[in-house]
Amino acid sequence: MPHAQTDAVAARAKAQLETTLARLGEYLSHPAISSDPTHSKDVRALAARIAKDLDALGFANSRVLDLPDALPSVAAEWMKAPGKPTVLIYGHLDLQPVKNEPWDTDPHTLVTKGERIYARGAADDMGGWVSHLAAIQAWLDVAGELPCNVRLFIEGEEEIGSPNLERFMDAFPEAFASDVMVLTDCENPSPTLPGLTVSLRGLLEVELTCESLKSDVHSGLWGNLLPDPSIALMMLVSRLVDDDGRLKLGRQDVPKAWSDDAYNVPLTDDVIRSAGRLVDGVNRLPDRGKPPAEWIWRQPAVTVLSTSLPQPGNEKNAIRTKASAVLSFRVAPGQTGDELFALVEKALENPAGGVKLTITRRGKPGHSWLYTPKGPAFEAADRAYTRAWGRGLLQIGVGGTIPFVALFGRRFGDLPLILNGVMDPETGAHGPNESMHLGVFEKAILANVHLYAELAEVSELRK
Repeated sequence: MPHAQTDAVAARAKAQLETTLARLGEYLSHPAISSDPTHSKDVRALAARIAKDLDALGFANSRVLDLPDALPSVAAEWMKAPGKPTVLIYGHLDLQPVKNEPWDTDPHTLVTKGERIYARGAADDMGGWVSHLAAIQAWLDVAGELPCNVRLFIEGEEEIGSPNLERFMDAFPEAFASDVMVLTDCENPSPTLPGLTVSLRGLLEVELTCESLKSDVHSGLWGNLLPDPSIALMMLVSRLVDDDGRLKLGRQDVPKAWSDDAYNVPLTDDVIRSAGRLVDGVNRLPDRGKPPAEWIWRQPAVTVLSTSLPQPGNEKNAIRTKASAVLSFRVAPGQTGDELFALVEKALENPAGGVKLTITRRGKPGHSWLYTPKGPAFEAADRAYTRAWGRGLLQIGVGGTIPFVALFGRRFGDLPLILNGVMDPETGAHGPNESMHLGVFEKAILANVHLYAELAEVSELRK
């Protein structure tokens, strides 16, 4: 593909940035909150709007896909490049809730402040897949065609864990037929460094319940003789962590070359303090010989989600009958939830005071993911990002759990999976004042323009 034509398409995409932002703002005005049944109609309305827009853009068979007991997805394809590879672009249209969050602006209205735009879903994930629409629009405007075949699949349930995505894969296999997949729901380590996500942590929820008495008893009469389940619970949780408060079970041996390279990720003290929303006077946890990126991407972690410990206003001088806590474990890439759960069970044997301890796994686990990108598709992606960003993709991880990624890896592991997106450390996804950096958005659009051209010239993507 001649660079002159691709450069003309990129110039067109840059010239249309305001139009693209207007389109993005219209999509963001829909409160498509998948976790709230009262917003199901908004998810459906947005899906219908997107399908209509894709049809107007020139995609064939733009449609809303429906299954019983599921929120809809949108699919479309442009298949007018015979002999060229087919690229699947995945994104999601649904949003996280905003109720009771302290937003500075209306969360469903796109607002520009300096170099960032603010709205729920701006970066997670509306900006991700809209950046592809912008690149596609520019290609069609300038060349009248795309350099490769493109399928779009926009899911409506990602923010609730993609519970029906595999059903969509089974019911509509043609919507996923492709040679390479670009999954647009990840982040960049900074607004100047493009990221290629190659690992995710999994998720494991565990409930601990300590029980010792048939009824509450007077603490003055029985303290020092009877085991207090609340104290026993806190002592058990403390067994799981080191003196810094980090999980000490299941830590992984990370290749030294990867660890050394991870120091190049710009997770500086200032970035961690700002993006992590640290309170003044509170310091981040010390490195202890590991780069910050390793702690958040490649090592397991634990968080207390809830406890039944007595709440303010419910005080009484009594030893309570029982106490419980729900813990969330982030499973390291390449580690299984079963492996980590076995370590937790072993660490909590023989609880203090002889209380009765029950350990229960909760909910559906999220699988970890560890991927080695190699082959011509990733070489093409590096060339595309070098044209748009001035450098190739930096291989990074995500400390969170994205269920659809593990599913794509299991179902389409023989295909190149390019995981990227428009988030950065300041995005604040899932929290108040979610935002997207305008520079990242523009460079993502330009990278997509070049990516289609580069992939079109690769004869065999699966090597």
